[in-house]
Amino acid sequence: MAETATKTQTKKNPMQEIRIEKITLNIGAGADPKKVEKAIMLLSTISGMKAVEAQAKKRIAAWKLRPGLAIGAKVTIRNNTEELLIRLLKANSSVISKRKFNENGFSFGIEEYINIPDVKYEPKIGIIGLNVSVTLKRPGFRVKKRKLSPAKISKSHRITKEDAINFAKEKLGAIVE
Repeated sequence: MAETATKTQTKKNPMQEIRIEKITLNIGAGADPKKVEKAIMLLSTISGMKAVEAQAKKRIAAWKLRPGLAIGAKVTIRNNTEELLIRLLKANSSVISKRKFNENGFSFGIEEYINIPDVKYEPKIGIIGLNVSVTLKRPGFRVKKRKLSPAKISKSHRITKEDAINFAKEKLGAIVE
């Protein structure tokens, strides 16, 4: 009987497994269109995907912003995320502050893109930093976003801050301080 009890304890529910839903890379460039173009070029080389402009939504006269003005660049990666995330973490020596974790994910910044392995310095771009946001999910989160009869995710199925920290430590080899 002891053997069957240990076997049931070691089995994990596959619906409780945490996965990476997406990685969002973001660079804020201000109102300068040249910096926005450099940011788009950089994000395209890092991700291998086409980056898009982030546009201002409000008018802020003191910052010389108006609606529709390009103020940054972003790219969302949904495929091959784990390999890219490990590379991005190596740029920060795999260290993430505990403050950077929240419910359903975490984020961190990279001061200079040349710290990322396999990314070469590009004189046209110069030195730019970027922000990385990681969104986590569990199987079954589709229930919240589906068109027909959407439902709430129960508290036991949500990803807490502690769950996100454990995922980063175990799956990604991150050091959480």
